[in-house]
Amino acid sequence: MTIHELRYGNTNTYLIEGERGIVLFDTGWAGTFDMFCRAMGELRIPVQKIDAVLISHFHPDHCGIAQEIADHGAVIAVADVQKEYVHAADDIFRKENRHAFRPIDDAKVRVVTLSDSRRFLEEFGIEGEILHTPGHSDDSVTLALDDGSLFVGDLNPLYELEMHRGTQIGESWEKLLSRKPRTVYYGHAKTAVLGSNPARDDSGKAAAKQSHEDPAVLVATVVRYIDKGWDAGRIQRKTGADAGLIEDVMRMYLTHRNIGIQGILDRIEIKNK
Repeated sequence: MTIHELRYGNTNTYLIEGERGIVLFDTGWAGTFDMFCRAMGELRIPVQKIDAVLISHFHPDHCGIAQEIADHGAVIAVADVQKEYVHAADDIFRKENRHAFRPIDDAKVRVVTLSDSRRFLEEFGIEGEILHTPGHSDDSVTLALDDGSLFVGDLNPLYELEMHRGTQIGESWEKLLSRKPRTVYYGHAKTAVLGSNPARDDSGKAAAKQSHEDPAVLVATVVRYIDKGWDAGRIQRKTGADAGLIEDVMRMYLTHRNIGIQGILDRIEIKNK
């Protein structure tokens, strides 16, 4: 099995090559299909080779080009706990006047019960299962592979676990940690390779180090460029900020609803303790 991380927008997406097929985990914003195709081209894998698309949750930045990919042959796999959320982002795209958005065609949807998810993944030669991991949203799922890989979408990262004890987020992480994971693939953060203490996620520990005297001003600047739709590379070239910091700010801003600048700074501080 081979895992490819595709970065062509503000959302990390993952291509998982099994022995008998290919599954794509998450897709990105509407309007990024051309960039997605270029990323696939760099891997020399035709879009038509993708057999199934699995969405971590149906927020706009994770399902925006799912139908365009499905138009090239892939089925959109929807966990049974996600059925009522498939079109949750449709109105958001319409309000933003995103003409590039293609709503998911229900005829391209294959509903997979969680209890049958292992059998579904075996069709592609991938050993693992789909788990319900609510917290960020009620429809959030994690792709948990038997080799210790977790694809968690926007589930709050491990370094925030102590903040969420006793909540759905904490319960979801306890479920995942019981599997003794080795690698966590996030939707908006760097991949974390876990050591002997999985609950301590030190990935990108130095991300908050930067030379600016006022970090609040820097974070506010990064947020302003995120709102303009800029990717991390362009923001770094414009601001000169640390790449890890930019990725942290992007993840926190895109995954924590209504978070303010101070809230982002507080979470960066918690991460680096």
